[in-house]
Amino acid sequence: MDLAFAFAQINWWSVIVAALSTFLLGGLWYGPLFGKTWMNYFNFSVEDLKSRNTARTFGLSLILAVIAAFILDMFIGHQADLMTGLLAGFFAGLGWVVTFTGIQYLFEMKSLKIFLVNAGYSLVSLTLMGVILGAW
Repeated sequence: MDLAFAFAQINWWSVIVAALSTFLLGGLWYGPLFGKTWMNYFNFSVEDLKSRNTARTFGLSLILAVIAAFILDMFIGHQADLMTGLLAGFFAGLGWVVTFTGIQYLFEMKSLKIFLVNAGYSLVSLTLMGVILGAW
């Protein structure tokens, strides 16, 4: 792969939109869908979450999401279509993130329930990113 060519083909708008999609999904995922399960497992209260440095948490999360979207876009390639993006995002999530998260959770003796919440978010996020990147 010619990295200079691949880098020049990056559609930065799609990378930004793909990164922002993780925030929308995260708001649903860790809000009305699985928020109570996640908060209960980690013993977080609403006050705990309000007391964190929100700008730091969300700012660094956005930077990490942009990096993830950028790398996924490089992985998918500039000639990808929606289906290629969907499959690449799904298999990147399943093959790398879900498996390594599973290994960590096994050694950390975390519950299957919280594994499914966190790994599920990553899998759906990467699949959604792949769709966005492939569609553009």
